Amino acid sequence: MNPVFPNPSSAGPEANTFTAEAAATESDLLRQELAGQKDLNLRLAADFENFKRRSRQEGEARASAQKESFIQELLPALDNLERALASGASPGSLQFHQGVEMTLQQLRQLLRRHGIETEESVGQLFDPRRHEAVSQRHDPTQADHAILEVFQRGYRRGEKVVRPAKVVVNDLTHPKLGHHAR
Repeated sequence: MNPVFPNPSSAGPEANTFTAEAAATESDLLRQELAGQKDLNLRLAADFENFKRRSRQEGEARASAQKESFIQELLPALDNLERALASGASPGSLQFHQGVEMTLQQLRQLLRRHGIETEESVGQLFDPRRHEAVSQRHDPTQADHAILEVFQRGYRRGEKVVRPAKVVVNDLTHPKLGHHAR
């Protein structure tokens, strides 16, 4: 048995209006669904871009932290080389002294290539963000709180302090301080 479908043209003008309204409603629903899918697509694309940006930033931060950690571990070796040079060379150890000096220069160049600079502190005013006072001394020829001597060199990367310099600070408020009062 074949089903019988009504002929829309024979149903009259009411059927045509009903069919047009149904088509318009269905078209509106499809447009709304399409707009919702476009919105979802845009949100997903934005979320993915944010994810990529966050991942890149986290990777850069992790690499920077690892580099800084390595540099912190390298600085004591650099300090020891500087102490070896400061101790003076005996006549028979001139070549050894020159070798240590060359090694020290190479390490300083390596640090500079990675943006690490030394702090030149002697004569500057003490800054607790960049210096660590390990001693005070009284020297009336220098300004109060001026740095008189550096025990351990400080390093920075841009404006960020990698390691503060250990310094002797001038204290004019206590005239009885000796040469190396601690």
